[in-house]
Amino acid sequence: MDRVVTVVPEDGLHARPAAEFVETAGEYDADVQVGPVDGDPVDAASMLAVTSLGVASGDDVELVAEGEDAEAALDALEEVLSTPEAESAT
Repeated sequence: MDRVVTVVPEDGLHARPAAEFVETAGEYDADVQVGPVDGDPVDAASMLAVTSLGVASGDDVELVAEGEDAEAALDALEEVLSTPEAESAT
């Protein structure tokens, strides 16, 4: 399964949003990758890999998930990426 999501947090996939994204990806029984649309994806459970993408606020990313919890993982990760940081930090 795959899904394209626009990144909303002001910091993009850096700092707190990236940590929350990686933590969320690790909570599901699914192999999840993230990357630029039509680009090379990386392991969504790797903080170093995710932050190395250099994803900024407003960028589109493609999420790809395989496994038993693939759809649930995509739903949760889309929520992380589409929630402004001020709201997700509560």
